[in-house]
Amino acid sequence: MTMYQFLLYLTGWPLALLLLCGGVYFTVRLKFPQFRLFVESIRVVSEKPVSADASISSFGALMISTASRVGTGNIIGVSNAICVGGPGAVFWMWVTAILGGASAFVESTLAQIYKKRSSDGISYGGPAYYIEEALHSRALAIVFSLALITCYGVGYNMLASYNLQSAFSGFAFYQSKPGVVPAVFGLVVSVITLYCLIGGGQRIVKVTEILVPGMGILYVLLSLMALTINIGNVPGMFGMIFADAFNFRAIFGGFMGSCLMLGFKRGLYSNEAGIGSAPNAAAAADVSHPVKQGLVQMLSVFIDTLLLCTATAFMVLCSGVTPSEDIAGAPFVQQALLKTFGTIGPVFIAVAMLLFAFTTLLGNFYYIENCFAYLLRRQPSKRFMNTVRVIGAVLIFLGAIIEMSLAWNIADICQCILAIINIPVCVILGGVAFRSLDDYIEQKRAGKNPVFHAKNVGVTEHTDYWQ
Repeated sequence: MTMYQFLLYLTGWPLALLLLCGGVYFTVRLKFPQFRLFVESIRVVSEKPVSADASISSFGALMISTASRVGTGNIIGVSNAICVGGPGAVFWMWVTAILGGASAFVESTLAQIYKKRSSDGISYGGPAYYIEEALHSRALAIVFSLALITCYGVGYNMLASYNLQSAFSGFAFYQSKPGVVPAVFGLVVSVITLYCLIGGGQRIVKVTEILVPGMGILYVLLSLMALTINIGNVPGMFGMIFADAFNFRAIFGGFMGSCLMLGFKRGLYSNEAGIGSAPNAAAAADVSHPVKQGLVQMLSVFIDTLLLCTATAFMVLCSGVTPSEDIAGAPFVQQALLKTFGTIGPVFIAVAMLLFAFTTLLGNFYYIENCFAYLLRRQPSKRFMNTVRVIGAVLIFLGAIIEMSLAWNIADICQCILAIINIPVCVILGGVAFRSLDDYIEQKRAGKNPVFHAKNVGVTEHTDYWQ
């Protein structure tokens, strides 16, 4: 078995088992926060920053993390899972999101507790920081940072670029020059992304705060229209999802390509819960208590999977178009929307893919910059980051012209490595997050706006905040 084959093997049942066990453990220990604190998670999103000069609010941090989560995986990933694994993959995506919400809460709360203060008073952090500060292992933190840079700079960015150009495969101009159009798309997207990124982190925040809510709302509305038009197919759609989800003979007979496995893998690719990406955005938010960002990032997982991935699943499954491996990815979505909305359907999905891919690329580079800041122990120079962005733009271009299977395999392997590091770390440090939630709830019951002090939850390490 080669190293590549071994890594692909890890993306199968080992990853599924890790996600399940981690999600169940955090859910039980936190007493099902996905349900009992859902309303509170919505409330804290609207809170203003604690400091008047803070750069990023809770809402801003939510938009950064959601920009990365909400991407081509919400359309192409869902389509791929249904076509290859069956309609039951949708159910297992839901399971991944519900359990992943608890994982997202823990990792983001820890990132807030152990975040750092820059020379200009801005906060930053992520898994690398709580791995070093709480576990006292800089070596493991370096490995994690390098893995995240590879995952987002190579795996996710190349896959987003591939998925974007494939969304136009059903149009005549694409089919007339199938060897040229992907390269043109890759070049255009890489140049536009690079131009936006030259503005730095603040431009990323401003762009994503505008694009993410708008495109998300429009996409959900389109899904509701599709359900209304195809209302007669809705009962059968739910029947397909649940019947296929619990067809255990089919699941365990071909486990790697089953609805359960594809649901887990594509659900993780879409919502990223537990792999340590969103904590980089969570640490940047200015809040009075770390739990507030834990709740906000838990909500981001729900927005991504339970709302937007479900929107895609319902649109394609209620259309009456039969999913198959031959039309996996963009073609299945295009055919489904063509049948429901006519010629305007494929045009809309192509535009949606353009926006989804663009915000994904911007959010990904935010995480990459944060990891380089950790590795260098300072904010990277403008020249250094511009060099990184140029390399990233080249990879975006290459992603548009590679094979689909290679694009997915690279992304699966990268996210698997991150989960293998981050989830066990969160289990080890989870007690801090559990006690923080208890502290938060106790203050809420006393009628206070919760304010955090590290010593109250047993944190003995020095923190730049919370002393």
